[in-house]
Amino acid sequence: MKSKLSTILISTLCLFNFGFAQAKSTVPSYFSEKVFNGFFPQRNKFYSYASFSKAILAMSFIKIKIEKRGDWIYKITRTDKRNNKETVIRQDKDWNETWAKAKPYSILNIDYADFGASKDNNVNKKELAALFAHIAHETRNGINNKYNDGLMLSHELDTNANYVIANVNYPAVAGKKYYGRGPIQLSYNSNYGFASGCIFGDKNILLKNPSLVGTNAITAFETAIYFWMTPQGAKPSPHNVITGKWKPTAAEAQKGYRAGFGMTINIVNGALECNKGTEMPAMKDRIGFYQYFLKKLNVTDPNCSCDCAKMEPYPG
Repeated sequence: MKSKLSTILISTLCLFNFGFAQAKSTVPSYFSEKVFNGFFPQRNKFYSYASFSKAILAMSFIKIKIEKRGDWIYKITRTDKRNNKETVIRQDKDWNETWAKAKPYSILNIDYADFGASKDNNVNKKELAALFAHIAHETRNGINNKYNDGLMLSHELDTNANYVIANVNYPAVAGKKYYGRGPIQLSYNSNYGFASGCIFGDKNILLKNPSLVGTNAITAFETAIYFWMTPQGAKPSPHNVITGKWKPTAAEAQKGYRAGFGMTINIVNGALECNKGTEMPAMKDRIGFYQYFLKKLNVTDPNCSCDCAKMEPYPG
C-alpha cells in the first residue's frame, strides 16, 4: 500500500513529465566529448563538454517572442517551457501609445531548442562547425593556422575596456565592466542585459554581475547559444543563416548579402571584418576554423559563400 507522501510524489512527477513541454535539445551523438576535446586540445579547462551539454539543455526550455511596432518599439516575452510561465522581459514605454499602435507590427518567435535540432544531420554538423569557428576565433591564443588554440580565453585580454553605452532598457551598473567574456566574447551593457533577460528572465542578473559570464561555464555557453539563435536589430540570427532559413531580400542582395558562412561573419563582426577584401586576416581565420571543423565532422559545404569580402557591414 502506497503512503500518502509517495502518492503525492508520484502525482508531482507525472505532472512534471506530462503536464509541461519537455526539452528536446541534447548534444548530438556524433559530437561526443572526445570530438569536443579534439576541437579544442589547448582549451582552458573552464570550458568543458559537460558545461556545454548543460547549457544546451537549459536553453532548450526557453522560448522568446519579440514583438515590434515600427523599427524601434519592442515588447519581448520569455516563456519557460517547464512550467509554461510567461514573463515580459522588456516593454518599451511607448508600446501602448496610440501613435505606436498605428505603426507596422511584426512578431518573431525564437525557440532555443531548435539549436542543432534539424532533421538533417549534415545541416546540424555545419551549424556546429560554424558556431565553434566563431567561438574558436574569439577565444584563441596561439599560432596562426594551427586551429588548435580555441577556447583558451575566458575573457578578453584588455579588461580596462568597459564597453559602456547609453541604453535606457539596459543601463550599465556603476563600477561594472562589460568587456568581452565567454566563448562568444559577449560585450557591452546592452548585450549583457538583453542576454540576461532571455536566459534568466531578469536583465539585472548579468547587468549587475557581468563576471558570471567569465566564471560560470554553463552561463558562458548559454550566452553563446543565445547570441547564435537571437536576431539583433536588422540582423538575422546566425542560426537561421547557416541552416538555410534566411534568404536576403532584393535590397540586402544589393549590399552583397548572401546565405552562407560569410554572412555569419557579417553578423558577428562585420564592421571590422567585412567589405575589406579577401585577405582580411580575421575573416580568413574564421573561415579556416570553419573548414577545419567541417572536415573533423566529416561533412562538406560545397556551395559555401564563406567570405564577406564584398558585403556591406551592418551599421553600428
